[in-house]
Formats: sequence, structure tokens, C-alpha cells
Amino acid sequence: MSSATAHTTRVDICVCTYRRPYLEETLRSLATLDLPAWLVARVVVADNDAQPSARALVETVSAALPFEVRYVHCPVSNISLARNACLDAAQGDFLAFIDDDSTVAPHWLAALVEAALSTGADVVLGPVKAVYAEAAPGWMRRGDFHSTEPVHVEGEIRTGYSGNVLLDRSSPRVKGLRFDLSLGRSGGEDTQYFSQLHGSGGRIAYAAEAVAFEPVTRDRARFSWLAKRRFRSGQTHGRLLAAQHALLPQACLASAKASLCFAMALGFVALPGRRNRQFLRGLMHVGVVSGLLGLREIHLYGDKATKGRTHAA
Repeated sequence: MSSATAHTTRVDICVCTYRRPYLEETLRSLATLDLPAWLVARVVVADNDAQPSARALVETVSAALPFEVRYVHCPVSNISLARNACLDAAQGDFLAFIDDDSTVAPHWLAALVEAALSTGADVVLGPVKAVYAEAAPGWMRRGDFHSTEPVHVEGEIRTGYSGNVLLDRSSPRVKGLRFDLSLGRSGGEDTQYFSQLHGSGGRIAYAAEAVAFEPVTRDRARFSWLAKRRFRSGQTHGRLLAAQHALLPQACLASAKASLCFAMALGFVALPGRRNRQFLRGLMHVGVVSGLLGLREIHLYGDKATKGRTHAA
């Protein structure tokens, strides 16, 4: 044990959920975590359903988990409310978020914490690797359109995502920062959260070995699902740009990028992977224009967006 980890380090692993049976797989994967003696975990499940629909499952599975499990009921369909409930319920040195449709590698948590201790970063992101079924389109599997990793801009990570992340609760940039409730149904609340954290001087690091796995379900293995997500992502980015830059130049730039992407998509018409990637990039830039102009954001969370299936479209 290094001197940096000579004391006990406590982590709250937080899972926000909304009517998703896969939560059981998520929780059972946490039971396989390989934790060093100095690292102690606790699990917090925030149920975002109007009824406490996940309570029975959590109580059943918790008996098989080697850590304390706390169930929190947040009876409003708003993912930001659930994330903030996790921030409030946390008691450890660090807080980790993992999605309720993901599983984790045995070294996942230790890798996140070790990266935080070695870098001193306020936030550490891990990769989310998509797991495709054989029935998924070939172009989608080959292009790996659903996996998530951070984007580096001029050598630094300027924003993040909530599907695989660790927060240092002692950081002054983390304390008091909350997810925006107005984005709790449209999505993009995590992008804004981490952008704000970075803007206030927070540092975001990356732990490549802290892997989470996310199965790509049949309803997500569609071009239309990817198109909706890319457009919404662009809306979030456009809204953030609008708060910092003049609208007209940014809107013109995004429009030009969209036109270029669509033109390149036509050039790759015989290559579905490249064609679709360029088309999706074009849709993202169209979303940027939408966000810059303040148009209403599409809803990805809640009953209307999901038809009662899960919390995300």
C-alpha cells in the first residue's frame, strides 16, 4: 500500500434508476468488484419512479452484496433530481456514478480511485464500452457508435458524462454543485454539470482501465436512436455556447459544419459506416444551431420519452 492510500478511502457508488429490470445485473456486477483492503464501498440506489418500483429488487439483491446498500426514493421523473439525491446521500470521500443499464469490470472502482489519488483531479472518467448483439447492424458494430470516451481539447478534458465517473467530494469545485433540474427530462444535465466544474477551475482526468460495459438493446441499435441522441447532444453544446459567445457567428459556423458533414455523407453513400457517421455529425451540428437559438430541447427522460420502458430513450 502506498503512502497515498495509507488510510481507509470510502466511496459511494450511486445508481439512478427508472423502471429498468437490468438494474439487477448492474448491482450484481458490483458484487464482483476487486477492492484493495484500504478501499470501502457503499451503494446508493436512487429510484426516479413515482412509485417505489425498484425497492423490492434492491432489497432482494442487496442481501448478496458485500457492502451497505441504501435505497432512496425520488418520486419525480427527472434524472437531475435523482442525481442530486445521490449527491446529498453520499457520505464517503468519493462518489461514483454508474448507469442502471451497465456492468463494471472487477478493477473498475479501484482504477477510478487510484487515478484520482495519483492525479489530484476533481473528477475521473472511465470508458463505457458498448456490447452489441449479433442482430445489431454490421456498420454499427464495426464503427462502435455507442461507446463513450472523453474528448480531449488542446490536451485537456473540458466536460464529462455520468455513465462512468468518480467525483472527489472534498473538492471545492464539487461541493455545492448540482445537476440542473430544468434539464432533467431533456438530458444534457451531466454535460452542463462537468462543463461548469471545469469552468470553475476543476480538473478532469481519465482512467482507461476503469471500464464499464453497456449492452446495446434492440431499441437502441437503430439509426433513429443515434440520430436523436446526436441532435440532443448538439442542443446541449449549443446552449452552453450561447452563454459564452455571440450567437450569429457560432450559428453560422455550426451551419457550415453541418452542410459539410451532409456533403461528405453523400460522398460515402456506398459505405454505410462512414456515411452514417458523417450524417450523425451533421445532425449534431444542426442540434448546435437549435441550442444556440434557444429552441425547445427534445425529452429523453420520463414516461413520454420512453413509453414506460426505461428512463432513457
